[in-house]
Amino acid sequence: MVIENLDGKRLFVLDTNVLMHDPTALFRFEEHDILIPMVVLEELDAGKKGVSEVARNVRQVSRYLDDLLSAAEEGEDPMVEGIHIGLIPQIQDKNKHGKIYFQTKEHIDRLPDSLPSSKADNTILNVALALQARDDDRTVTLVSKDINLRIKANIVGVHAEDYYNDKVLDDVEQLYTGYYELPENFWDTHSRDIDSWQEEGKTYYRIQGPLVSEWSLNQCLFQPQDNFEAIVRSIEEEDGHDTATIELLTDYRSDSHNIWGITARNREQSYALNLLMDPEVDFVTLQGPAGTGKTLLALAAALEQTIELKRYKEIIVTRVTVSVGEDIGFLPGTEEEKMTPWMGALMDNLEVLSPSDNDEWGTAVTHDLLRKWIKVRSLNFMRGRTFLNKFIIIDEAQNLTSKQMKTLITRAGPGTKVVCMGNVAQIDTPYLTETTSGITFVVDRFKNWPHSGHMTLKRGERSRLADYASELL
Repeated sequence: MVIENLDGKRLFVLDTNVLMHDPTALFRFEEHDILIPMVVLEELDAGKKGVSEVARNVRQVSRYLDDLLSAAEEGEDPMVEGIHIGLIPQIQDKNKHGKIYFQTKEHIDRLPDSLPSSKADNTILNVALALQARDDDRTVTLVSKDINLRIKANIVGVHAEDYYNDKVLDDVEQLYTGYYELPENFWDTHSRDIDSWQEEGKTYYRIQGPLVSEWSLNQCLFQPQDNFEAIVRSIEEEDGHDTATIELLTDYRSDSHNIWGITARNREQSYALNLLMDPEVDFVTLQGPAGTGKTLLALAAALEQTIELKRYKEIIVTRVTVSVGEDIGFLPGTEEEKMTPWMGALMDNLEVLSPSDNDEWGTAVTHDLLRKWIKVRSLNFMRGRTFLNKFIIIDEAQNLTSKQMKTLITRAGPGTKVVCMGNVAQIDTPYLTETTSGITFVVDRFKNWPHSGHMTLKRGERSRLADYASELL
């Protein structure tokens, strides 16, 4: 594997799947140069038709390339001298970006006999080998989302990397959890200049100290020894010191604070209900393994605030339709009827939230609630819509890309609350990983916005069998 001169200016050879995955990849390599092989242009041309996300990305790449060719400076041959990426209107900064080159001639076959050059991936690999032999003063790096192509590149001596720009974190273990455990000596080190007051039935504290800088807005704080639980409402700088205003949390584990007949079974569920029931928090993300109660908590909070408190007009439930196994094929009926097989979790939780003294009556109530208050919608028809005073639940959000997540969240109008739920350990969408998932993306980006909150649920409450299987398997 060739890894010399990684600190200097480099030449990146882009695979087709990188541009299909992120059209703006052309602008993500800063001062380094980019080369696009001819076979990549052919594959882009073959993938431009249709209404899928990939087809839209391909068409956007073509527009960017057309803009680059139009921006070539007069008197220069763009096919020989390259084109400064910083010249196009989207950037207009020539100094921060390198040049883009296109393959203009066929290279001598340098591949081993075991790799037929007629295959597109091997053709790209051959281009990288030829450039590496020609440019011995800088590292030629093949960038691809295809693991097998990167393996083949390393075998034949070409430096290869994954496309990292869409990776939110290096390790999913670093993902923001939404809670913070205070040390035992917290009050000894932070009680010197503390203020306390009550307002509208809630207790607040204003605290200064060394740990304040480590907190995020709407992060839940707890100290098990004193049963102290609070949430960070604001962080400001006063006299050169960070000052936090925190509010005592409502304990939803108590029967007196039940939500639609259910109570929290653990600390994290109580924190999640505090965020879900807070009208000032417009965006909530819940992440955790199967059986931790994400859907049940969100649906209970939605029913309570929609039917009892009248904060929202209706509940919108949607999820990405990615199959775990083989696709079952065409589904007849209306939009809601087509979505019914994907909403088994919704129906299961509605049975828990509905009265069960009389089976027949309970079933009738469940169907009535589903028809009157809860609307099931497909992700495919969300673009262009605006939801006013709605409670939107996005289930299985780990299967969404960051762009799809942006499309959904920007549908929210005035008075709308959006709840995203997912488990990054159960991703079924190709090319998505724990660190590039849409829910990972929004958790990281929204963690310091005063109107958003996140909670990671860890303890399974479905059954002892499900909890043990989740840990063991």
